[in-house]
Formats: sequence, C-alpha cells, structure tokens
Amino acid sequence: MSSDSPSGDAPRIFPPTRWSLVLAATRKDAPESATALEAICRAYWFPLYAYVRRCGQPPHDAQDLTQEFFRRLLEKRLLDSADPSKGKLRTFLIVALKHFMHNEWRRASTERRGGGRAHLQFDTDFAESRFAADTTSLAPDETFDQQWALTSLDLTVNRLRAEFTAAGKPADFEALKNCLMADRGAIDYAAVAKQLCGNEGAARVAVHRLRKRFREIYREEISQTLAEGEDLDAELRHLAAALTRQ
Repeated sequence: MSSDSPSGDAPRIFPPTRWSLVLAATRKDAPESATALEAICRAYWFPLYAYVRRCGQPPHDAQDLTQEFFRRLLEKRLLDSADPSKGKLRTFLIVALKHFMHNEWRRASTERRGGGRAHLQFDTDFAESRFAADTTSLAPDETFDQQWALTSLDLTVNRLRAEFTAAGKPADFEALKNCLMADRGAIDYAAVAKQLCGNEGAARVAVHRLRKRFREIYREEISQTLAEGEDLDAELRHLAAALTRQ
C-alpha cells in the first residue's frame, strides 16, 4: 500500500449539503428540483418509514404512506416552509410527516384509489426486512431518531468509500472498513497489513487515518442537517444516545 490515502492527501468528496438539497427541491421548475428531491428521499426515507411502522401501520399501508408523503412534499410545496435558520432537518421532516398522517393520509388514500398519480418508488422489500430485524421496543419518535442516526452513519460510510474509490483504492477500503467500529484492542493489525500488502506499522497508520476521516465526515453529515449556529456537539450526543436505546 502506498503512503498516500484518501484520508491523507487524496481528493475528498464534498457533496451538496442536505439543506442545500432541500432548497433546490423547492425550485419547482428548475431541472435540479427532481434530482434534489430524489437525493433527499434516498437519504432519509427509511427513518420515516420505520416511524410509520412503529406507529402501528401494516407494511403495505406504511409503504404507501411514506411514498405518498414524499410525493406531496413537492406537489404541495411543503418544502417551501423549510428554513435552515429555524431548526433541524430531521425535526422538519418528522413534524411534516406527523401532520400528513393526521390531516391528509385518509384523503390521499381515497384519491389514490380513484386513480391518483404514480408514487415515488422505494425498495420496500428491503425496508420491511430491515424493520423486521429491529428487535427494540422503542416508541415511534425514538425509533425515528435511532434510524436517523443509523442513516447518517450509512451516509458517512458511503462518502468514505467514495473517497477511496476516487483515489483508486476501493480494495483498501474493503480491507479496512471492519476497523471502523471495532475496539482498538480488537483490531488484528497483522491481518490488516496482509490484506493491504504492507507492514503492520503502515496498517496502524491506515486504520488511524480511516477512523479520523470517518469522524470528520460524520460531523459534516450531521452539521449539514442543523440550523445555522445550532450546537453540533449537542446533536451528536443526542444521536449517540439514540443509537444505544433498546
């Protein structure tokens, strides 16, 4: 393995912030609007789906409800009221979903039975299998926060993988990724070094850089969903606590 790495001097991936995607999605006639909405949906639909399921909706209704909610975000221009200076993106989305469930879901269901327009499509089989694997007994809001935190971790891992790929080192990421969440004392550096075709000292450096870069990206991901000036460390503590709830 060469001394440079995606967590060192190789180009880094800086995607549009989550709030900038929301604002782009509000520009209804702009070509980037549909792409922005798709990116928001792809990132955050599962925490909302898990919330709906935890509220007691059966799988089919939860799938329809979540799809319909995202479709209406643009149709009714709900995102126009989203303001990054006023609060968290996760708060905006869950409050909007609760309002939709309480005030509009039955009417939307009636319209759909009458031949409503096509929905946004999600991998609902995956969603249900992931929800079924959750053995916690959390309240709906706690489920949403926990799945939001897990989604943020997934987005972080995906960005880190993209950086290794951009640097031409996807195999290095595959060799190192299991070290991200492992306790330091549990990491077999000799085995990592063998996978990287290097020595143990270089493996230790690579793992250190990987974990450092992971923390940097995770902080960026969370900061992108907060209001301007909001306490990032407080949000990180909240999400860390959500991850440990049973």
